[in-house]
Amino acid sequence: MCRWVTVLLFCSLATAIFVQPAPACHVAAKLHYEKVPAEERAQRFSELEAKWLKFNAEMNMSHIPYQLKAASACVEGMADIFPCSNVDLLSHLTLAEIGGGNGNDNWGWMDKETGREFALVGRTNGTAFVEITDPENPVYLGNLPTHATTSTWRDIKVYKNHAFIVADNNSGHGMQVFDLKQLRDVAAPPVTFSNTAHYGDFSSAHNIVIDEESGFAYAVGSNDCSGGLHMIDIRTPTAPTFAGCFGDDGYTHDAQCVTYHGPDTEHEGDEICFNSNTDSLTIVDVTDKKNPVMLSRTTYENSGYTHQGWLTGDQATFVLDDELDELFNGNNTRTFLFDVSDLEQPTLRKTHNAKTVAIDHNQYVHGNFVYQANYTTGLRILSLADGLDNLEEVAFFDTFPANDSNSFSGAWSVYPFFDSGVAIISDMNRGLFVVRPRLDDFQGRLFLDGFETGDTGGWSESATTPPPPVTTDGEAATPSSEAATKVETADPAPAPARAGL
Repeated sequence: MCRWVTVLLFCSLATAIFVQPAPACHVAAKLHYEKVPAEERAQRFSELEAKWLKFNAEMNMSHIPYQLKAASACVEGMADIFPCSNVDLLSHLTLAEIGGGNGNDNWGWMDKETGREFALVGRTNGTAFVEITDPENPVYLGNLPTHATTSTWRDIKVYKNHAFIVADNNSGHGMQVFDLKQLRDVAAPPVTFSNTAHYGDFSSAHNIVIDEESGFAYAVGSNDCSGGLHMIDIRTPTAPTFAGCFGDDGYTHDAQCVTYHGPDTEHEGDEICFNSNTDSLTIVDVTDKKNPVMLSRTTYENSGYTHQGWLTGDQATFVLDDELDELFNGNNTRTFLFDVSDLEQPTLRKTHNAKTVAIDHNQYVHGNFVYQANYTTGLRILSLADGLDNLEEVAFFDTFPANDSNSFSGAWSVYPFFDSGVAIISDMNRGLFVVRPRLDDFQGRLFLDGFETGDTGGWSESATTPPPPVTTDGEAATPSSEAATKVETADPAPAPARAGL
């Protein structure tokens, strides 16, 4: 008990003193929640505490001066000053040019009525809106200031022409709602925008997740629901309402929630969340928001910090990254492919090891490719053309050419879903990059994930071969099934502090 009090005190001090509190705090809270014996809990926390001090010392969010003069094709491995392969640099805006602060997450909006495209860029002090319809001449339209104070973490998703924005370690921030249609006619940019609506049933959250088919959002890593899924009905975007809570597996760092149309026919049409939960992939059926059910919890060896992932288009595989294994364990960048064709018994099918040691962060599957933002190595694109067992890097754009070390500088996130084929990269140190990957030579079989067509996925009718068979050569977790009820902030089980990056 005394050691647990020490843990809580350390986490409180970390929150107050450091740029961000230790990921050790989330692990410690989860160990407590899972009733791990006190001696083991103390030992594991001490190990993580030491590693966190190294983690914090190596984090670099300082601005790095750079001014692009003109669009630059990737020629002989370089686009202007940036190492590259099969990715052209179209434009760049510095952090100072999009409202200041430091960079973090991003998302995109495609205005179906006008055909215009917009980058939504998170920063420590707000959210920038940039039109990239002409990708070589981006226009900074304005800023939506943070609802509370500055925050290292800001996350954005889009539903029904509205942006939904959360921030971490940001008391009183809640969820901002912004009507993106305002961006169609900004007379004299840049301007300062205001919230269209606001949701305040939680104070801060690390991420916001949206199932666009169902119209429900999920705040994760919040001060509610033991840091798990805080469910929100956003079918009327300007009037969000609380819908349910799942905290049975403690803190959720990130998630993808979908209306399920995958190979596990027992769950056809159910709403399923694939949660990155500190040390596990935890799958939850949230169809009944008042009684969500944990279908499975799958761990893997040598985890550092289970961070984020995305489904392939057939919803049979979950591509997952671990943010801290490179730093803590000394391995190269690892990408995990989990066979989730049986939601109650996922297995680790494949681990892809990159040639670099950079820390991986956010990644998304679009069509036949995995787009990864891997901090110091920038954007990395892996091809699925030769099947899931043969991931191959086919393109990259390195936004942090100084080095490829396992440290926290460079690319935070990537958004690859624009109809035009461009992608955006938000960089902690250099701001917004607009790039165009050249991937025609690597297409092969094609997954559809709903972003291409507006529906829910499956294999392209034009694909020349059927989906590859999914094997089960990993180690399955023991499935569990528990009903969950809302856990208020004052629940005696400690709500974890926020996550890593």
